[in-house]
Amino acid sequence: MATLNVNGKAYKADVDPRTPLLWALRDTLGLTGTKYGCGIAQCGACTVHVEGVATRSCSVPVNAVQGKKITTI
Repeated sequence: MATLNVNGKAYKADVDPRTPLLWALRDTLGLTGTKYGCGIAQCGACTVHVEGVATRSCSVPVNAVQGKKITTI
């Protein structure tokens, strides 16, 4: 169970720690503002801010962002 701090709110996500953040946000948490584009971190459609740094959520596993401040559209 991962704890994600998204847009100032804590969420519990029951996902594999290797799951891309994009899919945890969209499929598990129902936060669909972040979009799927290319899936290889090239187009930028899935960009979120992690600790204020623009990050492609399709290529970042959930275990890499636990406890960090995530901001989405």
